[in-house]
Amino acid sequence: MADIHIEEFYKDAAIALAQLYSAFPRRVNLFVEDIAGPDETDEFGLHSKRHMACFGTLLWLAEEGFLRYVDTVRQEALDQAVLTRDAFTRLSSPAPSTLVQELRGPEDPAEAPLPRSVQEDLSSHIHLVRTALKSRHSVRIGYAIRATLFADTPSAW
Repeated sequence: MADIHIEEFYKDAAIALAQLYSAFPRRVNLFVEDIAGPDETDEFGLHSKRHMACFGTLLWLAEEGFLRYVDTVRQEALDQAVLTRDAFTRLSSPAPSTLVQELRGPEDPAEAPLPRSVQEDLSSHIHLVRTALKSRHSVRIGYAIRATLFADTPSAW
């Protein structure tokens, strides 16, 4: 079992990437509370460790070239965030078929074959990320994010 902060990193990254992909190519504000949940500052006005970890995830995604943003809104949001070209291409591209099968489970042989365009869409990295998020299963979310963020590809990644 992974450390809880790593599982939270995977979940935060998945939610942020899914939000940005859904809005692409528009620039949007990414609010930490929309990703990590509500936060109460302490008596000194400091955010919780969980809030700061999520904010750190967003900054890390930017530093590693997955998103761009204009500015931070204190430690509460990224202003005018958008996916980079490489991140959009990666999320849109097909995931390895073994990963698709593993995250989706065995296919029902009674199902009619889907059109190729639908099959390609269902095998994209973003579809796997969204499916993993819907499952709320931390292992699946981790697999999907590791495959999306850390897999070697022939392009600039």
